[in-house]
Amino acid sequence: MKYLRTVLLSAAIVALAACQQQTGGSAAAGAAGAAAAPDTSPTLATVNGTHITQDFFDAYIKQISGRPASDLTEQQRGIALDNLIRGELVTQEAVKQGLDKSKDTAALLELTRMNVLEQVIATNYLKDKKPSEQDLRAEYETEVDALPKTEYHAKHILVATEPYAQKVIQSLEKGAKFEDLAKKESMDPSKDNGGDLGWFTPDRMDKSFADAVTALKPGEYTRKPVQTQYGWHVIELVDTRDVAAPPFESVRQRLEQSLQAKKFRTYTDDLMRNAKVDKTSADAKKADDKKPEDKKG
Repeated sequence: MKYLRTVLLSAAIVALAACQQQTGGSAAAGAAGAAAAPDTSPTLATVNGTHITQDFFDAYIKQISGRPASDLTEQQRGIALDNLIRGELVTQEAVKQGLDKSKDTAALLELTRMNVLEQVIATNYLKDKKPSEQDLRAEYETEVDALPKTEYHAKHILVATEPYAQKVIQSLEKGAKFEDLAKKESMDPSKDNGGDLGWFTPDRMDKSFADAVTALKPGEYTRKPVQTQYGWHVIELVDTRDVAAPPFESVRQRLEQSLQAKKFRTYTDDLMRNAKVDKTSADAKKADDKKPEDKKG
């Protein structure tokens, strides 16, 4: 079963196409749908009457390697064609056994189709909408402004109950070393390092833990136990330091992707506003009731 899955993944285009095609047709025609122009490119192989064409082969190579078929060696092209033939045979057998008619398979094929078409329309919509340098700089400044400005270096001792945490605090007040108590009393894996959590920003921590840390000065520890989902903490702040923003050039590509994702989201929001959508699911209606911002306008 694992081997079959590997074969189908290596010939994903054929697996999608063959479940839609008619015997004697071409794999490319099955993938493209009835409205597409016929594939008149040369046939590279025929598998039980189904043609694997040059155009389909080229599309397969581009999908799995990101390169044109001409970049591959003759041996590599031969292996790729064998993979397509094998994938076509396996897919034909799945259709023969009626596996393409199961609810799960039909849903998976439709989800795959939706995903492919979404990627295609996104690429087409965004092809002439590359963010300008000004847009990128503005997005960079927005993200930098939203970043935490300070990192914290802290230690903690995690115990099961509030009274026990209070006893730990009493021991600290009597002069016990934080590291020694952490190694002896803490339930957290950091106990082996004396409770040391290293450097972190508050957004990475439970809110009550973060609030307690940010209220401390270096060298101070919490005088009251702090509760989180993990238990009760006694926290000591070691030090703080400013967070350095990443250089613009190091995040340029991600910024471009983020801006284009926002543009495409706006495009799909417009489609949603202009579409007639009737939700019959009770869960969907409840979700809508919790989004009053969507009802504006």
